[in-house]
Amino acid sequence: MLFNSIDFCIFFPLVVFLFYLIPHKYRWVLLLVASYVFYAWWNVKYLILIITSTLIDYIAGRNMGDLETGRRRKLWLVLSLCTNLGLLFSFKYFNFFSSSISGLMHYFDFHSEPLYLNVLLPVGISFYTFQTLAYTIDVYRGQQHPEKHLGIFAVYVAYFPQLVAGPIERSQNLLPQIRAQHHFDYDRAASGVRLMLWGFFKKVVIADRLAVYVDMVYSNPSAFSGLPLIMATYFFAFQIYCDFSGYSDIAIGSARIMGVDLMINFRRPYFAKSIHEFWKRWHISLSTWFRDYFYISIGGNRVKKSRWFFNLFITFLVSGLWHGANWTFIVWGALHGFYLIFSIITRKWRDRVWDVLDRVRNKLSTHGKCRILDLLASFNLRNIVAVFITFHLVLISWVFFRANSLADAFVVFQRALFIDVNQLGINIALGKRGMAIALFTILLMETVHFYQRKLSVQTVFRSFPSWLRWCAYLTIVVLILILGEFGANEFIYFQF
Repeated sequence: MLFNSIDFCIFFPLVVFLFYLIPHKYRWVLLLVASYVFYAWWNVKYLILIITSTLIDYIAGRNMGDLETGRRRKLWLVLSLCTNLGLLFSFKYFNFFSSSISGLMHYFDFHSEPLYLNVLLPVGISFYTFQTLAYTIDVYRGQQHPEKHLGIFAVYVAYFPQLVAGPIERSQNLLPQIRAQHHFDYDRAASGVRLMLWGFFKKVVIADRLAVYVDMVYSNPSAFSGLPLIMATYFFAFQIYCDFSGYSDIAIGSARIMGVDLMINFRRPYFAKSIHEFWKRWHISLSTWFRDYFYISIGGNRVKKSRWFFNLFITFLVSGLWHGANWTFIVWGALHGFYLIFSIITRKWRDRVWDVLDRVRNKLSTHGKCRILDLLASFNLRNIVAVFITFHLVLISWVFFRANSLADAFVVFQRALFIDVNQLGINIALGKRGMAIALFTILLMETVHFYQRKLSVQTVFRSFPSWLRWCAYLTIVVLILILGEFGANEFIYFQF
């Protein structure tokens, strides 16, 4: 079931109404049924996988809890890892590796046809697989007590607000909240509705409108050059942010209405001043998952420098593969790994360059020779440059993420350098009005993000008188209804 669908607009209020109507002891049943209905809306066969994963990890967790140490405890962890990763590999990666191995054999003149599994990729399998893996690993490490109630654990795995595209929740955060008794709280509900409205605005008004232009250009990049390719790439950067963070906002807001606090998944990532900071702001639940369960497990930074760089690079490489069974995602992950390693290597040199520039500016300012430099310094030029460079490094990587193949990605880079005067004014698919709306809404969103640096939007809303708050709500609803693209487009991260 899509958040941006009529079905969800009926389904969610009904679930909330029943949630606060029935006694607390039966609420887990409602949440489990609602979550399975929500997931089965795509394909009821998908339930078999999520139920299998739930049962295996529940049994593994209970048995690890009964065993303090020893080989048998590790065997239960291995069972959980093999089951979850085996399902993920079979449905998501088998065909990719089969075709890649076959292509490699053809290169060395060993001809063989690849073996393909005719299966559909279950929606959200990467997300709930990582969530259940986090639970079993935490139980094995002694950081989480095994959940004894199968129903409660099943809700943790399938909790519908964040089931399909996260945030990837930790058991220490979500399980106690599922168990807790929640009473309807108007302020919490209002806060959740505000967040959901903001998420819908980002999804249907910004992301889905930009998708019209981006899909047109990236479906056949060789047909375009110069400005259309550059514009489509910039648009995709905002499309994927609004699409994914919009989903997270709706998920967090809907859970908040029912008394549950999910983790924040995005913190204005395009204002990051480095790639390291970008990954502290973008898809936080996934980046922290890889940090805690993969990067640290292979040694983290507690090793010699060369091995540390390897650990960073392989973590981002695997992260790229997590996003999809395509070489474009692997290159995307590798590129971010390279960015991070390069920034570490050059950090001292960059600091020295800025120190020299600061000394030059101070010397010129002392003699009153450079008021422009003083003005730029008052705006913290170093931060502005850092944000600009970081954003464009991320932008380059998005080309690989969005392109249908590596060949298409290289076409984008090659043809973006050539300016075709016949395409300078091109506004295909969107038209002048659509283009103006797209640019205006991006500017509106980034203005909100700029002011969020020091002041929460929620705080601002609470400071308004009630009549003004309702006017703001109605304005957002009207903007969504008037400017939104209502094709019930799936969220980008559903494919992962």
